[in-house]
Amino acid sequence: MDFVIVLGALVFLMVVAYRGYSVILFAPIAAMGAVLLTDPSLVAPMFTGLFMDKMVGFLKLYFPVFLLGAVFGKLIEISGFSKSIVAATIRLFGPKQALLSIVVVCALLTYGGVSLFVVVFAVYPFAAELFRQSDIPKRLIPGTIALGAFTFTMMALPGTPQIQNIIPTAFFGTDSWAAPVLGTLGSVLIFAFGMLYLDWRRRTAVAAGEGYGIELRNEPEPFAGGRLAPPLVALLPLLLVGVANKLFTVLIPRIYGSSHVFPSSAMQDAVPVVQEISRIAAIWAVQGALLVGILAVLCLAWRPVTAKFAEGTKTAVGGALLASMNTASEYGFGAVIAALPGFLLVANSLNSIPDPLVNEAVTVTALAGITGSASGGMSIALAAMAESFIANAQAAGIPMDVLHRVAAMASGGMDTLPHNGAVITLLAVTGLTHRQSYKDIFAITLISTAAVFAVIALYYLTGWV
Repeated sequence: MDFVIVLGALVFLMVVAYRGYSVILFAPIAAMGAVLLTDPSLVAPMFTGLFMDKMVGFLKLYFPVFLLGAVFGKLIEISGFSKSIVAATIRLFGPKQALLSIVVVCALLTYGGVSLFVVVFAVYPFAAELFRQSDIPKRLIPGTIALGAFTFTMMALPGTPQIQNIIPTAFFGTDSWAAPVLGTLGSVLIFAFGMLYLDWRRRTAVAAGEGYGIELRNEPEPFAGGRLAPPLVALLPLLLVGVANKLFTVLIPRIYGSSHVFPSSAMQDAVPVVQEISRIAAIWAVQGALLVGILAVLCLAWRPVTAKFAEGTKTAVGGALLASMNTASEYGFGAVIAALPGFLLVANSLNSIPDPLVNEAVTVTALAGITGSASGGMSIALAAMAESFIANAQAAGIPMDVLHRVAAMASGGMDTLPHNGAVITLLAVTGLTHRQSYKDIFAITLISTAAVFAVIALYYLTGWV
């Protein structure tokens, strides 16, 4: 019964998300419904002490990233830089390669250290422009962005600075470049089969006579300025975000050390505030990088940006609030579900799979799916079972680098179920619904999940690491 309650809460939230209802409203209903059926006396304590605590904690850390990312994306749009990038991309790849262009741009930004959520905000304006010019259905944009930002550059490609590739290092004593051969081959598989799928979807739409679409929501405004900026100038703010993110990531720990203490007021008996720099250095780095990008756009396109800055930023702030609240609600839901007895039954059942790598892959991707979060599901799985994974791997002679890569890749598989915060944010930003676009996101999810098991098979057949 405990397992049925957890499963029921998960299915309920996926259904309401797919049907277009607000996750902000239904995530606490689903979570508290599961608590009510488990132990009614815990409803109020878990709502305040766990759901709201995790939700607010997420907003405290990440809302500035959502806000700055939304503003940066809007400025890229109203400055005309997105149209310039689109024009250059069409000249480089040809008008029929819009899908490849967007995947490549998303991959470069993600691998450069830009947050997945920021990539969505920054890339969407010129993805919409490129798809419109190429007359490709807008409903394919979420799947295309998902392939470029949510898959191989997030968790498979060696050296990626995304958190999904960093979390395993603390458990297995590895680094971000773990299993470079397996990670690279896994990335090639995901990219190749993902592009084949998206191109098949495009050709099917063309054969059916389907164009970009009409009466769509959240359409970027057409650029009404004069001559477009040179492509290199238009790309400069995006490149600066990636470079500044890397620079701040290195400098912040050196400047502040592992922790920083400051007084909370001028009163002598005030309790000092201790900030653990290691926990928030990456977030500070992204925030600083986005500020650099925003300032760069302002400097390079002052007139067109200032003409629409007031209205444009109002829209961006509204989008950031919605996206961050959606994701925060999902985070709170995952924390509550992970605290229920039924979740322990799931974890213990998964641990019974005999093969060490298959056990790890299934466990991580299943828990990521249940919690709706790649990083959250992997953190829970490794915190509870890392010692077991290590012991089983050592008994089988499997290097820790392989464990690292399998865990990272598995986290980015079934985490993108309909209730996933990144999926909801992606659909909200693009103005599309689950009904219109989720099937393509899910197909990319299946490709990513299959690639994990292909990498496991490749390791067993060749011994490559």
